[in-house]
Amino acid sequence: MDGTTVWFIIIAFLWTGYFFLEGFDFGVGALLPVLGRDDTERRVLLNAIGPVWDGNEVWFIVAGAGTFAAFPEWYASLFSGFYLPLLMVLLALIVRGVAFEYRGKREEPHWRRRWDRAIFWGSVVPAFMWGVVFANLTRGVRLDARHEYVGTLTDLLNPYALLGGLTTLTLFVLHGAVFLTLKTAGDVRARAARVAKVAVAAAIAVGGLFLLITQLQHGKPVTWVTVAAAAAGLAGAAVAIVRGRDGWAFVGTGVAIVCAVVTMFTALFPDVMPSTITAANSLTTTNAASSPYTLKIMTIAAVAFTPLVVLYQGWTYWVFRRRIDAAHIRQARRVPEPTR
Repeated sequence: MDGTTVWFIIIAFLWTGYFFLEGFDFGVGALLPVLGRDDTERRVLLNAIGPVWDGNEVWFIVAGAGTFAAFPEWYASLFSGFYLPLLMVLLALIVRGVAFEYRGKREEPHWRRRWDRAIFWGSVVPAFMWGVVFANLTRGVRLDARHEYVGTLTDLLNPYALLGGLTTLTLFVLHGAVFLTLKTAGDVRARAARVAKVAVAAAIAVGGLFLLITQLQHGKPVTWVTVAAAAAGLAGAAVAIVRGRDGWAFVGTGVAIVCAVVTMFTALFPDVMPSTITAANSLTTTNAASSPYTLKIMTIAAVAFTPLVVLYQGWTYWVFRRRIDAAHIRQARRVPEPTR
């Protein structure tokens, strides 16, 4: 296996990890106005992801940096051609991060409501736009002979891409609702369980249609396996949600997200950015890659440091594994400030 294939797999792994982990973050943010009926309950939702949301975003940063270093031509064409959608994602992520930090700086209700809206839109916009971006990558875009995007924003907002955006949005909302059934207790958990029952039906309908179209139009024989696994994950999640098996439901939604991303990357390979004008204009793992020496050095670094990062993040989840509810928030508010 040559270096270009190895790094295509690594990039796919990083994006898969990002969607799996940040997916429930986005879902929780999107559900903030639905499940949080007062400030205390909204604090429960935010505290459920508070210790991990910024660590989850590191996967996106590393995926982008890895793409820049391993496939600079892909990075350049992607970020120039998809400039407006990716700018929307980046602005939303910036506003979302600021909202997490500034929401609790003041007690006034209107102050917190404004940041709550920022968290909501900062979660919904990326959850939708990532689906649009990756659906367009799978479908192909208008690249000329210089590998520059010559289409328009309207071309990127085609029906297939919009369906991809709805798919990631519904999957992430489902993933977030199931995560909250694992991390919260009391009324918030009960409402999250009810939302999960509705969300899983929407995810099966929207996601099933998207994956079927993807397989029929762009898939390969091997991707039938990943499509079937994604469907099985959603079906298993639906059964687990009905039976109240929160852990298995989270496994099911995770399997569905992972297999959906793997399906798109497998359908894409060996292209990284297909051209709809002519196949000769497509970017591939070969013509978009850095030099073999660069890929070799990057591979050594990835082998050395990636396990450490994964172990550290896993330890973080273990430390913050306990459930929280509104009583914990009220108790924390009664703790007096230490005297100086």
